[in-house]
Amino acid sequence: MADSMVRVMTWNIWWRFGPRWQDRQLGIRATLEKFRPDVVALQEVWAGDGTTQADELAEALQMHAVFASPSYPPAPNDPATADWAGIDLGIAVLSRWPIISHETAVMPARHRSWDPVALNVRVDHPSGPLTIVAACLDYGVPFTDDRIAQGAFVADLATDPRFDGACPVLLMGDLNAAVDSPVLRRARDVLIDAWSAGGGSADAVTLPSTHPSAPLEAGPQMVDQRIDHIFFRPGREDQKVLVEGVHLAGEPVGGVHPSDHLAVVADLRWRG
Repeated sequence: MADSMVRVMTWNIWWRFGPRWQDRQLGIRATLEKFRPDVVALQEVWAGDGTTQADELAEALQMHAVFASPSYPPAPNDPATADWAGIDLGIAVLSRWPIISHETAVMPARHRSWDPVALNVRVDHPSGPLTIVAACLDYGVPFTDDRIAQGAFVADLATDPRFDGACPVLLMGDLNAAVDSPVLRRARDVLIDAWSAGGGSADAVTLPSTHPSAPLEAGPQMVDQRIDHIFFRPGREDQKVLVEGVHLAGEPVGGVHPSDHLAVVADLRWRG
């Protein structure tokens, strides 16, 4: 029996924040073309003027896309910044295979005035439906009760028996917490951290302070930490899932940083 494979990526692509956001689109596309992931979870995705950043990337890369909002942070509404007016901010999933179904789930957020969502997407992998839970968790350290509740919520969503089957189940996103944080305790208990399982460096960083627009105000729980994650679980009891390689992506393209975050990429292989 042949093995099944998938290359997965998660990336916070920085909405329209920072300088030269239009120029950054070329770097985002070039990075996706270089690594050619099969499925991608995106955070801080813009939407407006009858389109979304995810749909534009999907069209350029011959992929399928689904977008959902609201997410973190709230979309700025500065009348003085024309490129921000009426532009939403959310999360998205891109897939090289058709999207079978998708649904949103409202995450717990007692301290916020909006209802942030996680996105649950099933795609038509050749081995069977492949489930992706995509999310961006709260970044507010003073609201760590919400952060912990959200971490448990998305981990429980990824372990829902509805998604048992021929393919692993993926939880991907900007989870705004280092892997040893209490925010990810539930995920560590019931899922596998692809970066660690694939032999990734223990000191890897996805929100580096060396970035020229690094959000240093986020503090040491976020900055110079690996806060973007790919977790997974087998789809059934007898399924063995191997992580054959992990990478960071998102270096400058033409001298322009595509995002203030680096992306995480993982290659998964399984049998059956």
